[in-house]
Amino acid sequence: MSAIARAAMKDRFVVPPDTAAPIATINTTPLIDVMLVLLIMFIIAVPVASHKVPLDLPQAPPDAVPAPPPVHRLDILAGGALRWDGRPVDGATLPARFRRLAADPGRPELHLNPEAEANYGQVDAILAQIRRAGVTRLGFLDNQRFAAALDEG
Repeated sequence: MSAIARAAMKDRFVVPPDTAAPIATINTTPLIDVMLVLLIMFIIAVPVASHKVPLDLPQAPPDAVPAPPPVHRLDILAGGALRWDGRPVDGATLPARFRRLAADPGRPELHLNPEAEANYGQVDAILAQIRRAGVTRLGFLDNQRFAAALDEG
């Protein structure tokens, strides 16, 4: 390349110092690129999101709601007395009742309701008997009264 061609090329890419001013327009090329990418993503994603597959699912008859399991309640009174479903019961017969409860195919629930003043050792022994008998559906009743006592203390 000749010197004149080099000088002409140099002048072509260099802005003269008296005309060098910042460009006050926004470069919209990246904005247009992003908009095109988003447009393509929406064109691809919208048909997939609105596509429905018809399925014939089996419907259960409305009267096929299973009956709730039977519930038995064991109350442990403050004096040590026990009540099974409201009737007094002897502590010696409890293990046999727990075994029958665990073996029942109707999967009954046992609700345990110890009074606040009941002997902790007795409650613990009954819980151990329940565990040994294999009862898995056990619930405690009236726990909110104990939570209120803890909040006061």
